[in-house]
Amino acid sequence: MPAHRSRTTLVLAVAAVLTAGVAAPAVAATPTPKSPVAVGFGGAVASIDADATAIGTKVLRDGGNAVDAAVAVAAALGVTDPFSAGIGGGGFFVYYDARTHRVHTLDGRETAPKTADENLFVENGKALPFADAVTSGLSVGVPGTPATWAEALRKWGTRSLAKSLKPAEDLARNGFVVDQTFQTQIANNAARFSAFPSTRSLYLPGGAPPSPGTVFKNPDLAATYAQLERFGVDALYHGPIGADIAKTVQQPPKDPASPLNVRPGKLTTEDLAAYDVIERRPTHASYHGLDVYGMPAPSSGGLTVGEALNILENFDLRHASKADYLQYFLESTRFAFADRNRWIGDPAFVDVPSRELLSQRFADSRACLISKDKAATSPVAPADPKHPTPCAAGTTAAPTPYEGENTTHLTVADKWGNVVAYTLTIEQEGGSGIVVPGRGFLLNNELTDFSFTPVTPGVPDPNLPGPGKRPRSSMAPTIVLKDGRPFFATGSPGGASIITTVLQVLTGRIDRGLSLEDAIAAPRASQRNSAAAQVEQAFLDQPETADLKARGQGFSTSPAEIGAATGVERLHDGRWLAAAEPVRRGQGAAQVVWPANW
Repeated sequence: MPAHRSRTTLVLAVAAVLTAGVAAPAVAATPTPKSPVAVGFGGAVASIDADATAIGTKVLRDGGNAVDAAVAVAAALGVTDPFSAGIGGGGFFVYYDARTHRVHTLDGRETAPKTADENLFVENGKALPFADAVTSGLSVGVPGTPATWAEALRKWGTRSLAKSLKPAEDLARNGFVVDQTFQTQIANNAARFSAFPSTRSLYLPGGAPPSPGTVFKNPDLAATYAQLERFGVDALYHGPIGADIAKTVQQPPKDPASPLNVRPGKLTTEDLAAYDVIERRPTHASYHGLDVYGMPAPSSGGLTVGEALNILENFDLRHASKADYLQYFLESTRFAFADRNRWIGDPAFVDVPSRELLSQRFADSRACLISKDKAATSPVAPADPKHPTPCAAGTTAAPTPYEGENTTHLTVADKWGNVVAYTLTIEQEGGSGIVVPGRGFLLNNELTDFSFTPVTPGVPDPNLPGPGKRPRSSMAPTIVLKDGRPFFATGSPGGASIITTVLQVLTGRIDRGLSLEDAIAAPRASQRNSAAAQVEQAFLDQPETADLKARGQGFSTSPAEIGAATGVERLHDGRWLAAAEPVRRGQGAAQVVWPANW
């Protein structure tokens, strides 16, 4: 996900409009309030963006439920964070229903065209360079986000899609004030954005990014939202928006003068028409008497977080020293990622041993390989969850391939006790780099989450491309219940580091006695079965790091920040706490409907 923009937005005068479709005029520019923590009643919203959070809070204040607010927040993020989310992408939606006390999930992951096979990203017998695959029609999957919104509202919402999208439409039409970060994000992608006239005209007007302090409007996106409001998502999956998507993928609108080799894709209107959002049974892990629910395959988030929690059940993290706690945390994900890489893919195409991966017996067989005093040597080998053998190390290593890191997560709760944890993305910062002409949104490059070739030669790879297949993800929207009622919910962007970030928030809050906001703020480490764990500088600066290095832990400080988590928690007195990043990516935005800090 791109950095959060500390943004000035337009405050719109609500006035009588004589002509239908004419926006009310902007009359002032004032800062949008932003805080990483809020406590109170009536519901709570946490996202990376102040404008989106404010829109979601207003939905709750006006009587909408958590699902209505989540859709409104997500649509607003498509306007204000267009380089990480939008209707050209997909995601995973986890929902707790306060009436039935059940957790549900929606799989809105993108799908490959029906023509795709395992050689989608192979050319002349070799895997394409990653950058070439990203900026291409080949990388674009069928977007799942609009269908997810419609299905979530149909199943559990109280508002229409039209009413839920209207605030985002207004935001796109009337605009917001550009700041330095928004300009920098465009500058970072200028070389590939400039290759497409549709992208260039929107984000590089006059050949340069819009200047800080100017108003950025996206009338094409506003019109696209309006069309979805009027005709529903059929306008995309069976109508003119979809036709424009297919044409753009098959004939990327590249400037002939650009030196980029932008390969076309084969996504068709038939692929769009065949798309389905799938309601799946959530993953479930019992951890210290709590019920932890997450997203199943094709996401690896719920399964890998669950396996790691089951491994950690073998150790007393609550009373361990901080160095011992971190040792066990790092080792648990080292082994869980090995199993993830070998076994998890789209369950419509491969046999994903979900029940076995989440069995305590399997976790115990992995936990006995973990030493408090010595780090294992990565890449470690996966084990067979269907035939767990205590302390059997396996024979063939399973390294973790790269996964795009530009994602966003929002968390919402309402006054009735319903909770949504929703992670969505277009993959890289700026997705494929291709704005659909006349539509105002970027297309995803989600199919690059597939393995281009088998990660381990000679070993079956569950994540190779296939016709209609959904690429594996690490998105891990998570809801934790205590005695059948919400305790807290969380999630994060960050590619494969999502899993470790969510696990660290969970163990920080549950085992280490941290508040939710402090668990979100804690220095991050992400061990994904590699020789060196990704860590933040703040993690290296801890006194425990020297101890961990003496145990054989290796660390790498790239990237500078890991994750941008959000969460909500139900406090014992009935108030909601909303929490977001206090520093990372420019600080997140948390709000409650009726603040009450007493």
